Amino acid sequence: MKTFESLFRELSEKAETRPAGSKTVDELDKGTHFIGKKINEEAGETWIAAEYEGADRTAEEMSQLIYHIQVMMIKDGISLEDLYKNL
Repeated sequence: MKTFESLFRELSEKAETRPAGSKTVDELDKGTHFIGKKINEEAGETWIAAEYEGADRTAEEMSQLIYHIQVMMIKDGISLEDLYKNL
């Protein structure tokens, strides 16, 4: 099972090694505006799932939101420590 930290390591490695066909690399290349739109989209879908679709669907949407947030973190050079000091 992935954790927040293991996902961040995985995405950071993909950003560094840039494997062909990686959706993470594609998203990083599309930039901040694209990633921001994905964060907005997944946040809305999380809210709708929480309102109408139950815990399992909400958890799925939350996981997608976390993924896109971490891609933005990597794009902007924000470390886990940077994030944690603000929690």
